[in-house]
Amino acid sequence: MLQQYTIADILSWLKDKTLLVNRDYQRNSGVWPVAAKAYLIDTILRELPMPKIYLRTKTSPVTMRSYREIVDGQQRVLAMQSYANNEFALGSNREVFAELAGKRYLDLDEEFQEKFLGYLVSIEQLLNASDSVVFDVFRRLNTYNYNLSPQELRHGKYQGRFRAAVVASSRQWGRLWDKYRINGNRSRVRMADDELMAQMFGVVLEGVCDGGQPKIERLYKKYDAEMSPEVVEQVSRVIQYMDDNFSEVLETDLAGAPHFLMLFAAVAHALIGIPPGDMGEAMPERDPRALSDLVAAQRNLSLLADALNKEQMETAERFHEFQYASAGTTQRIRSRRVRFEMLYRALLPDLI
Repeated sequence: MLQQYTIADILSWLKDKTLLVNRDYQRNSGVWPVAAKAYLIDTILRELPMPKIYLRTKTSPVTMRSYREIVDGQQRVLAMQSYANNEFALGSNREVFAELAGKRYLDLDEEFQEKFLGYLVSIEQLLNASDSVVFDVFRRLNTYNYNLSPQELRHGKYQGRFRAAVVASSRQWGRLWDKYRINGNRSRVRMADDELMAQMFGVVLEGVCDGGQPKIERLYKKYDAEMSPEVVEQVSRVIQYMDDNFSEVLETDLAGAPHFLMLFAAVAHALIGIPPGDMGEAMPERDPRALSDLVAAQRNLSLLADALNKEQMETAERFHEFQYASAGTTQRIRSRRVRFEMLYRALLPDLI
């Protein structure tokens, strides 16, 4: 039975010991880090939705009181209780937490305290359910629940300037994701757009490098405390240029996230110059002719987009290496090196 209760109700149950944690069927996952708890509290204070909590509710004929056990949602309930007890503060980064930065519960204005206590939590109650039913429900929940993606984990782990810049820029360019379908809706739900944005920042900061999750994690760690506003402006400048001048090209397969990233790198190198990264001797020198003839650049990029949709036997030999590099894993530098070099050449006025 699905019902809604306020956080004040839940805190009252905990205080009266009528809400308990049954550790027989709770995950042995340890305690949430403060960053994860702070993100949950920020979600509550912004009055944004969170997943429902599952409780088993039993009524005692003797005391005529209801007792509840947490089936799923233990860490969320404990985070609410911990914050209400003034045990931790939200992160200090104002770019992330705005006016709530660094505030414990007792530091909040009365308006926000009321929002916190009055927040409605959706609770699925398993009324007088047997242990076997509870175990079955818990197993099913954990079967259907998916693990957090690496980007979702980073979103909770890091609260610094790099994360703030990624989140803000990803929101700023949300219309770009919608317009060109660079990432599908399912992958965007898992923060794939933020992950791509982080990699674009990486291109401007460090050039075209070998990819993969450990490399993205390193960017968050390295630039967590320091992120230049100039880099944010440069990334926006390149994206705006692509949207203004290559909209037709971005209606092709070149808008797929792996190709979009390398096209972004090529345009960034032409406009602002990027570090050599892992390109080695293959790193092209900046050519002043790049982007000097947009008609030629659009034509060349269209030829590359067309090559992505054809078998090698159907295309000119000069496209074969690009096709091969695009067919396998697109994160490794051996693939990125070929695709970046070819895409940059496409921005020159010569026929590719």
